[in-house]
Amino acid sequence: MPVTVNHDPAQQRFTTVVDGVEAELEYQLRGDQLVIAHTGVPEAIGGRGIASDLVRAAFEYARQAGYKVRPACSYAAAWAERHPEYSQLLA
Repeated sequence: MPVTVNHDPAQQRFTTVVDGVEAELEYQLRGDQLVIAHTGVPEAIGGRGIASDLVRAAFEYARQAGYKVRPACSYAAAWAERHPEYSQLLA
């Protein structure tokens, strides 16, 4: 079941809190690209698909805002390969 993901554009991050533990995705905007720099899910809440929910939220935000996505973190890159429905967003 997807978690609720919050977006903080001023800090360029997406976050969620599960069982009192925060997970995050950090990005940078570079021109027309949203560059996913880091996806972090603490071990205490790992294995629940939380990182996937964070990356999906970032891709959906990019789609709505008209950005291309460059998944610079290894998790986001692997996620993009597993989700070809987002391939048109890749930079």
